[in-house]
Amino acid sequence: MMHNIRQYQLPLQKYMAMTDLQEMNERLFYKLLIENVEELLPVVYTPTVGEACQKYGSIFRRPQGLFISLKEKGKILEVLKNWPQRNIQVIVVTDGERILGLGDLGCQGMGIPVGKLSLYTALGGVRPSACLPITIDVGTNNEKLLEDEFYIGLRQKRATGQEYAELMHEFMSAVKQHYGEKVLIQFEDFANHNAFDLLAKYGTTHLVFNDDIQGTASVVLAGLIAAQKLVGGTLADHRFLFLGAGEAGTGIAELIALEISKQTNASLEEARKNIWLVDSKGLIVSSRKESLQHFKKPWAHEHEPIRNLTDAVNAIKPTVLIGTSGVGRTFTKEVVKSMASLNERPIILSLSNPTSQSECTAEEAYTWSQGRAIFASGSPFAPVQYEGKVFVPGQANNAYIFPGFGLGLIMSGTVRVHDDMLLAASEALAAQVTRENFDKGLIYPPFSNIRKISAHIAAEVAAKAYELGLATRLPQPENLVKYAESCMYSPAYRNYR
Repeated sequence: MMHNIRQYQLPLQKYMAMTDLQEMNERLFYKLLIENVEELLPVVYTPTVGEACQKYGSIFRRPQGLFISLKEKGKILEVLKNWPQRNIQVIVVTDGERILGLGDLGCQGMGIPVGKLSLYTALGGVRPSACLPITIDVGTNNEKLLEDEFYIGLRQKRATGQEYAELMHEFMSAVKQHYGEKVLIQFEDFANHNAFDLLAKYGTTHLVFNDDIQGTASVVLAGLIAAQKLVGGTLADHRFLFLGAGEAGTGIAELIALEISKQTNASLEEARKNIWLVDSKGLIVSSRKESLQHFKKPWAHEHEPIRNLTDAVNAIKPTVLIGTSGVGRTFTKEVVKSMASLNERPIILSLSNPTSQSECTAEEAYTWSQGRAIFASGSPFAPVQYEGKVFVPGQANNAYIFPGFGLGLIMSGTVRVHDDMLLAASEALAAQVTRENFDKGLIYPPFSNIRKISAHIAAEVAAKAYELGLATRLPQPENLVKYAESCMYSPAYRNYR
């Protein structure tokens, strides 16, 4: 199979071959993915999954998940009962409004829940039969798709407001009624306003997790904690500047502030003061407070308005620059050179996906900083040679966190997600970075031992759940790492005599 997949020239052809294999022989699909994780992860997930979603209608062969549309309003529970598997532990759901950095792809966003759940199984060991990918189809505002003869969704503009809220509420209630309180519902690639609202609304009644807000934050925080070994000092010594103040940007900023406040016993307000965000209108400052969306307001500090990023870098003098803008090539030569002149080891994270939307490439970051940058990106980049030295860029990929995080919640029977669990996951991931990794400039461990890493993250998350009294699987297992490993699905063939 690997030989055959390697024959394809185009990543999309490899993606289609893997999809066919998943349908035909699920066990073999996971065997390949686990044993060749570094090679196949970019095929089944970002960046290739982005192209797959854009062309989903024209490569569509058979449905790989549950589609719930506005037409099923009032009957969502019945639709859930049509799914053949009963014991569901994880649901990944999207409405396709903000797929990666590619925008509204409507119903074709299904590629994302399917891809994420493949990783829950391959990297986190959740049984394939316990995973349910769902796309909520409320229409699309993408004109190109509405006119596309192969578009598979409702041909109408997106439902919003009360109509949308009622459908989502019916969905959330039906899931709880049908699968119980311990099913993990992961929100994926919703538009900003809906993502924050859904997390706030259902966080107290359901086991919900938003990977774009919380997963990204946790994996970035892990990288920053690990980077302290390279630069010295603590998180509280840094000044952070973000380009992009959406779900990922504000989610990461909030988790950094939580970790700083935990480490220094300072208030959250105090911890936020070293964190600055730039959105499409410039630096977020208090004079803009009236016109800001609610999730940006905590980041509006006293400062004169600044329009562009280069000026913001020179004024704020950050030690860490984080890109979550969804816009490619925004960390220009000028920006990176400013970071390098301000810092001996500037930390530069360009996190937007897919590769085409990355704020800068690994080569640009290393070259423009004379090889001094500590760099990681959202999508993978090849190693870079600069002045005879090889730099291996890290990948701040949510796939480090969410599979282990989900496994930790499932194996402990946790009923609610708490921010302290995200901090525990970050610290567990940072602890897996070895001296050998640091010597290469890496702030993330290699993906090759991801299942071992996931087991450690699961153990820490479960330990925190037990500590907070949110776990229902009692008594608590003595060795949580061993217990996590024993819970993991392995795609082995049975031996028959």
